[in-house]
Amino acid sequence: MTFARIAGVGGYLPGEPVTNQDLIARGVDTDDAWIVSRTGIRTRHFAAQGVTSSDLALEASRRALAMAGMEAGALDLILVATSTPDMIFPSTATILQAKLGNVGAAAFDLQAVCAGFVYALSVAEKFIRSGSHKKVLVVGADVFSRILDWNDRNTCVLFGDGAGAVVLEAAEYPGILGTAIHADGSKNAILNVPGQVSGGKVTGDPFLRMDGQAVFKFAVSILPSVAQQTCDTAGVSLDEVSWLIPHQANVRIIEFTGKKLGMKPEQVIVTVGEHGNTSAASIPLALDAAVRDGRIQHGQKVILVGVGGGFTWGAVLLRF
Repeated sequence: MTFARIAGVGGYLPGEPVTNQDLIARGVDTDDAWIVSRTGIRTRHFAAQGVTSSDLALEASRRALAMAGMEAGALDLILVATSTPDMIFPSTATILQAKLGNVGAAAFDLQAVCAGFVYALSVAEKFIRSGSHKKVLVVGADVFSRILDWNDRNTCVLFGDGAGAVVLEAAEYPGILGTAIHADGSKNAILNVPGQVSGGKVTGDPFLRMDGQAVFKFAVSILPSVAQQTCDTAGVSLDEVSWLIPHQANVRIIEFTGKKLGMKPEQVIVTVGEHGNTSAASIPLALDAAVRDGRIQHGQKVILVGVGGGFTWGAVLLRF
C-alpha cells in the first residue's frame, strides 16, 4: 500500500517587517495596543510592487525542495492554494512550474481561501495514495495586500503577504494519517471580495470585506470539531498529538481552539504575531517555523486546522 509523507518544508516572507506603528505612520486610523490585544499581530510583510504570488511561492518551494533533497524536475504534480493568483489564467501553479524549470508535471490552483493549504494537502495525499503521482509540491501563497481597503481599519491591519510549501512523496508508511475538508456556501457573505473583472473594467467591490464577529464565532465552533473528527477517523487520540498548528488569523481564535482541544499553550504553534493573516500561506509558514527551530521532531503527530471564506474548513493529521 502507498502512503504520503512530508519530505521537506519551506516558507518565505517578502521584504522587511511592517509594524503596527508603521501602519499608523502611513495614515491608518488605528492603535498598536488595540491591534495587539485583539489579534496578537505586531508585524506583517508586504510584497513590493510587481512581486506576485508565484514569486513568493518560488522562494518557499525552493526551500522545501532543498530540505527534501529533490530537484524540481522530479515533481509530477504541483498544487498552489491561493486567492490572489498572478492573473485570471493561466494558473499560478503553471507559472510557478515554469519558474522552477519543471516540464510535464500536472499543475493547477486550488481556491479555498484561508483553508486552501489544508484542502490542497488533502487533495495531494489522495493523488499519491491512488498511485498516480509520487512527488508533489503543495504551496499556499497569497498577496492580500493587493485587495485591502486601507480606509477600513478593521481589516487592513490583519493581513500580510507570504508563502509556505511542502514536498510530499510516496512512502511505505503513512505520514498523513487523516484528513477532513468541508464547506458551507450559505455563509459566503461574511468574508469575501465581491468584485470581478468584466469588459476590461473592475465591477463591484474589489476589496476584502469581513464581518469579523461572525467569522470569529464560526471559526471557534468549527476548528475544534474538525480537528476532533480527523483524529477520530484516523483512530488517534488527541492525547497522542504533540502539536496543533491552526490557521494564523487571530491569537484569540488560536488560543480558544487549543484550549477546547485540551492542548497545552506550549503545544500550539503561534506565528501570527510576526506575519499577520497570510491566508493560505499561514499554516505552512507556521509549520516551517516549528520544523526549522526544532520544536517538531521526527515521529511526532501534528494536526493542522484551517478555516476560510466560502465558508471552507478542514484538518490534516500528520506524523512527521
